[in-house]
Amino acid sequence: MPVDSGVVLACFDQQMRRDAPADGPGARVERADDVVRQVGGDAGWSGVLWSDLDADTADAAIAAQVRHFRELGQEFEWKLYAHDRPVDLAERLRRAGFAAEPPETLMVAEVAALTTEVELPDGVDLRLVTDPEAVDLVVDVHEQAFGEDGSRFRDSIRAQLAEQPDRVAVVLAVAGDVPVCAARLEMPPGTDFASLWGGGTLPTWRGRGIYRATVALRARIAAERGYRYLQVDASDQSRPILRRLGFVALSTTTPYVYEA
Repeated sequence: MPVDSGVVLACFDQQMRRDAPADGPGARVERADDVVRQVGGDAGWSGVLWSDLDADTADAAIAAQVRHFRELGQEFEWKLYAHDRPVDLAERLRRAGFAAEPPETLMVAEVAALTTEVELPDGVDLRLVTDPEAVDLVVDVHEQAFGEDGSRFRDSIRAQLAEQPDRVAVVLAVAGDVPVCAARLEMPPGTDFASLWGGGTLPTWRGRGIYRATVALRARIAAERGYRYLQVDASDQSRPILRRLGFVALSTTTPYVYEA
């Protein structure tokens, strides 16, 4: 049965935004003035997850969040979705000093409808990462695939594996002794949604089905854990692959970043 996009989007907004659990060790979710925000731990993500604003309340709410995170001395992100209100919220964020990063597509699939059969090129294996040394390999792939510094990512994954190992699965694809792709599955408790993150493949190994195999393995884990949906904020590169696998687009999401 096709995903009912409106119903699933409303469920996503409720469970993963309005009632979101904290996403890692040391993080806390706070609710104030029609805004839900997360204050991350030492290496965690901080930002606004959800808001219920209108033209009369938006500017004051934005200013309040800026003051809050400035007092904490933290950079933070306002995670804006295309269906958020008011309709000019993006422009209001820009006027307040936020900078937009590239938009992504919110995509969802029912876990039961996804293949969990892992098919890999000859000589490539998938491993579940559980020790700190292997996390370094994951971060190396991340840095090469995305061109980003992985220091905070390394600290965050190590903390999750040490303190909340039941809430994350980290996957590493290895060709011989060479790590070529890394991805993870986040499993927030009390929700219907498990989330796909990462999925970075080294440029010379793209187009061989390795990312698709990591999705299948993560779908299998999500099914074993009883999750109904898999959710991903898809880049332009991964969106066509995910669509072929059965994911549907529900909205778009754009990170608006404020440097305190």
